[in-house]
Amino acid sequence: MPRCHPYVVFSFFPGRHGLAAIFGALELRVLEALWRRGATVSVRELQADFPSAAYTTLMTTLDRLHRKGVLDREKAGRAFVYRPRYTRDELESGVAARALGSLLGDAAAQPVLSFFVDEVSRRDERLLDELERLVQLKRQQNEEGER
Repeated sequence: MPRCHPYVVFSFFPGRHGLAAIFGALELRVLEALWRRGATVSVRELQADFPSAAYTTLMTTLDRLHRKGVLDREKAGRAFVYRPRYTRDELESGVAARALGSLLGDAAAQPVLSFFVDEVSRRDERLLDELERLVQLKRQQNEEGER
């Protein structure tokens, strides 16, 4: 599965979770509309999904998402058409990998891992079981790769 491009630029919105912590409300709604459509679209075509938004507002939002590295864009006549560079799962995985990678790249990874396990167990005990299953699966894969 592809990860987010290393130069994708994100800022974080405190108190929000998932992709909503990274993207503004309209940006996330636009991404969701593009994922639903599953095709390259122009601003004009997308406007049908946002009847109360001005054309220029959608154009600016799409341009911003393009500059953040999450949309591809190409010229089609006098306008641009846009398509998501990543699926929702790829984007979520890439953002998580990038955030965790930067934290675990430090020499002090132990506190990060402890906090992660505490958060997982606090939110849902079944997630802790799933984490344990994934760790065991990864160990098996690593052992098989060494043979």
